[in-house]
Amino acid sequence: MQRVDPVSIATEVAAPAATSVAAPAAPAAVPPPFSLTSIFTEVQPVSWIAVGLALAAGLYLYGVRRLRVRGHRWPVTRTLLFLGPGLGGVATVTLSGLAAYDTTLLSVYLTQHLVLSMVAPIFLALGAPVTLALQALPPHPRERLRTLVHSRFARLCSYPLVAFAIFMVTPFALYFTDLYRYTLEHAWAHELVRAHVLLIGCVLFWPLLGLDPLPNRWPYPGRALLMLLSVPFYTVLGLTVMQSTALFGGDWHSSLGLTWADPWEDQVIAGGILWAGGEFVSVTMLAVLIVRWMRQAEREARRIDRELDRQEAEQRASPAVG
Repeated sequence: MQRVDPVSIATEVAAPAATSVAAPAAPAAVPPPFSLTSIFTEVQPVSWIAVGLALAAGLYLYGVRRLRVRGHRWPVTRTLLFLGPGLGGVATVTLSGLAAYDTTLLSVYLTQHLVLSMVAPIFLALGAPVTLALQALPPHPRERLRTLVHSRFARLCSYPLVAFAIFMVTPFALYFTDLYRYTLEHAWAHELVRAHVLLIGCVLFWPLLGLDPLPNRWPYPGRALLMLLSVPFYTVLGLTVMQSTALFGGDWHSSLGLTWADPWEDQVIAGGILWAGGEFVSVTMLAVLIVRWMRQAEREARRIDRELDRQEAEQRASPAVG
């Protein structure tokens, strides 16, 4: 009779099991061919992102209502910008049918990145939620928020050069390393990257726009310079993606076996989106900062004129000294 070693049998059974667990798997279901109608037909189910967006919108509207009850008016434009292209922009790329293709098409992934890091944060900042909270909160929570806004940690994170450096390093650290492949294989890492790019976009654009009373607000020439530097950055980044001789994410996209999309062509489209979209947003933001700079200069000139007129009137009204 042949003797059976139970230890060797257990080892042989466990080895394939461990291998199957360690091996990353492609998405369970590949979505149908992408089209404009897919944005509506492939809408994602309710997730923690939807809950977070609903909570943010509810708190913002609650603050507006509290001010209205007190007899104070809050600009309607700010509310529309915060809820519409701000929170709505986040919802468009994370809850609509676009999200169904963010691990299938690099072009969709980079569109998400662009909206979350540049477009949505600008409109969220234009909604001035910190100012709204400071006006709507009771005295004690208001002081706690003011202390947090002016804390050492907030000063460090909102310092323009620090935020700008993290903003510039993020796409290179994500797409030119194995991190991008990791986010495709693990849903939690994918969600974490989404939150990161949105947060760093807010940290960068909030002080640049300067509507909320945040620390480290640079003068307008410095803000305009940062935006000017971001224009060639997106040109270089987009061209690098378009001209890359390797597929981003390794063999992930090619292993999906899509019959309706070529990974190489999609990567060229993705680089073009990043190049054109990044430059458009940067140039538009630069123009906005220059206009606000000119308006500030005009207000300052009028203030100086009023002060000179007041001093001249006081000199004429004072009795002559004999």
